[in-house]
Amino acid sequence: MKKNRRIVMPLLVFILVIGGWELYVRAFDISLYILPSPSKIISALIENMDILMQHSLVTLEESVLGLLISTFFAIVISIGMDLSKTFKTSIYPYLIVTQTVPIMVLGPLFSIWFGFDLLPKVLIVIFMCFFPIAISFTDALSQVSEKEINLLKSFGANLFQIYKIVKIPSGAIGLFSGLKVAATYCVGGAIVGEWLSSRAGLGYYMLRVKNGYMLDKVFACVLMIIFWSILLNLGVSLLEKILFPHLRKGERK
Repeated sequence: MKKNRRIVMPLLVFILVIGGWELYVRAFDISLYILPSPSKIISALIENMDILMQHSLVTLEESVLGLLISTFFAIVISIGMDLSKTFKTSIYPYLIVTQTVPIMVLGPLFSIWFGFDLLPKVLIVIFMCFFPIAISFTDALSQVSEKEINLLKSFGANLFQIYKIVKIPSGAIGLFSGLKVAATYCVGGAIVGEWLSSRAGLGYYMLRVKNGYMLDKVFACVLMIIFWSILLNLGVSLLEKILFPHLRKGERK
């Protein structure tokens, strides 16, 4: 019963909001360039699916590439901070500082330095995704049981074996928690980059149709962004289940 309620109640709220939105637009005859109705948005989504998919491929390339690079560096730096207290003390404050710099300031700078191609968008995605992965994984590694580590050492395990057998599997829950957040952020980061400097992508297309006051296409673009963000998040969850099947509801093996 409770499980059904968790599905039915959000669905009911969604139907009420969308239904109320549709009725409001129709009842007050709201112009398309002010607020399109959900039916108009769905129509625009279907009619422009080809061009939306073309721009989606550009945005996904930027998003996934940035996510992969940020994940690699986050893992390396997190392990480095776990290995060395000095290294952690030296670099940790700068990780915090990176999150205080507004992306809208960095975007134009990246465009000036690196042009209007792929690189500046990927850098923005890396900037947005690196922090949650690094912090979550670092915290998870620091909480690994010392008893398990000492047991492995008593059997003569070297540093590589300790990380392979205990630290990485136990810290994976933190790694994937950060990855799920980053997977949701990465598309938004690519969109911001495309707003500031691009020749293609969902952000570029959104600006074009917004400047033409075609708000039904703007909302259709937003739906595509939501779809890809959710899909990437689900992809990370699936990868977690494949690589670390022992992780269930925050439990560790």
